[in-house]
Parts: sequence; structure tokens; C-alpha cells
Amino acid sequence: MFILKDTMARSYFWTMLCLILHQIDAAYWREWEMFYLPGGVQGFLVFNLMAIAVVLAGYRQVLLALPRARLYAGICGALGVATFLIHAGFALAGMEQFHLPLSMAIIVLCLGCGAWLLNDLRGARLPLQRSGPVA
Repeated sequence: MFILKDTMARSYFWTMLCLILHQIDAAYWREWEMFYLPGGVQGFLVFNLMAIAVVLAGYRQVLLALPRARLYAGICGALGVATFLIHAGFALAGMEQFHLPLSMAIIVLCLGCGAWLLNDLRGARLPLQRSGPVA
């Protein structure tokens, strides 16, 4: 079994938390209207069902140092950075959603935590350590 650094589990957790908090905030701001999602709030819920399931499954991969941990960490980190970039674009386009202080803080934290995770991913080399006999 490969063991990832504890720091990757930590940076993954904080990125995941920020992304989930953002999606809670996104429901308040009716984000499905900003993206013209088909199905309105129902489409938004289906999207979140899939997205949150992937992020949570990835956290398990990282905690257990499973073979796809790096893939999921990359996805989660990229989602954090993309969340910031997309909403920065919306702000530059003049949209007024997500302009409350905590909404903006969560989006900035998505960037910071996503970049932290991607940096940890870059530094984590698999295998870091093997348990059991080497063949």
C-alpha cells in the first residue's frame, strides 16, 4: 500500500470543505440561473449529487492512499482553482451574485486551498513508502 503525506489529506479536506460551502452559498445565489443549467434547481441538485460524490470518493482515495488518489486530488484541486476563476469572470462581467463578504471569502479560499492541494500533489511522489515485503 502506498502512503501519501498527511499534508495532502489536510489540503484535500480544506479544498473539499470550501467547495461544499461554496455550493451551499451557490444555492442561495441561484447559481443555476447564472449557468443556464437545464432543469433549474433540479439540474443544480443533480450536478451537486455527482460533483460532491466525486469529491467525497476522492477524499477516501487520499486517506487510504489508494491508486487513484493523485487523480482525485488533481480533480479536487482543479475544481477549487476553477471555482475562483469562473466567479472572477462573472464578477468582471458585472454579475452581482457572490458579492457578500463571506461569499467572496469562500471563493478566494477555494483558490487558496485548491492551489495548496495542487502544490501538495506536485510534491507527493508515489510510492512514498511501501508496507510489506518487496518482491
